[in-house]
Amino acid sequence: MNYRLTLKTVALLSILAVGCKQKQAETTPTPTQAVITNPIIDGYYADPTIVKHNGDYYIYATIDPWGADELAVLVTKDFKTFKKEKLNWPTKAQCTSPTSGDAKVWAPGVVKGTDGKFYMYVSVGSEVWGGVADNPLGPWKNMKADNTPLVSKNDFPVVHNIDADCFIDTDGQAYLYWGSGYNWVNGKCMAVKLKKDMHTFDGTPQDVTPPDYFEGPHMIKRNNKYYLMFSQGKAIDATYKVGYATGNSPLGPFTKGVNSPILQTTKDSVTYGPGHHTVFTEKGQDYILYHRIKPQKQDYVLRQLCIDSLKFDNAGNILPVVPKGIGEL
Repeated sequence: MNYRLTLKTVALLSILAVGCKQKQAETTPTPTQAVITNPIIDGYYADPTIVKHNGDYYIYATIDPWGADELAVLVTKDFKTFKKEKLNWPTKAQCTSPTSGDAKVWAPGVVKGTDGKFYMYVSVGSEVWGGVADNPLGPWKNMKADNTPLVSKNDFPVVHNIDADCFIDTDGQAYLYWGSGYNWVNGKCMAVKLKKDMHTFDGTPQDVTPPDYFEGPHMIKRNNKYYLMFSQGKAIDATYKVGYATGNSPLGPFTKGVNSPILQTTKDSVTYGPGHHTVFTEKGQDYILYHRIKPQKQDYVLRQLCIDSLKFDNAGNILPVVPKGIGEL
């Protein structure tokens, strides 16, 4: 036996084995590589909200361009495959009052209440309407027996009464936030406690508008700090972005957050005009679900749903979001 030749053969085989392992490592996705890419689904949707129930995620969203007579509902387990569903409520016909405007069905906010029921706050005709259901797909009905809106178009005249979102604190107390501005200026954020029925105001709504706010409020809580997140800029162009402010109470006062805005148009414009988001947590990781604009030449915008990781530094500040999609949930 040629012992020297055998050693050379072993060395060669070892090199080949290492090379194979390296190649396999390069082609096998790691947890930090994007497996769920943006946009997460074909089609044009905006203003997403999300709830999880029995292992399924339910995403409710505006149908572009600029709303429809109903909402979009997308059901998924993994954010790769989606099933489109329909709701019996809200519709433009069902959610119309003597004060309603022409605006379609927009910007739902859905939460699961402490009673196990599902509650929706949705903009129709530039008014805020409230619905309730025992299951995410309904049947849904107006929370109010008289079928009127929670906030009419003429309430709070300097406020564009849209973009409602509900936050349930760790003590079970629910708060409703809503509001935008007109002509892309003077955005206002209103907030009020809700009683146990999830639609009766517990007190008078307050103006809690934080710095740079325009619309799309969304409250989260982390380590006893309240983060009022929102959209700023114009919803029709690259100035649209996500900012946040912090406070020690759900009703503020709020101060501008470190690193705000935390999600905005990227230099390559792949992510263009991102905004009107929601935040959810899975396996200890926070995620931000939002829309971005697909630029086109018509006199309206088309928007796409996207998802990215939301991270914090050791001081509790939200870090700038890197729009690259996520790994497996």
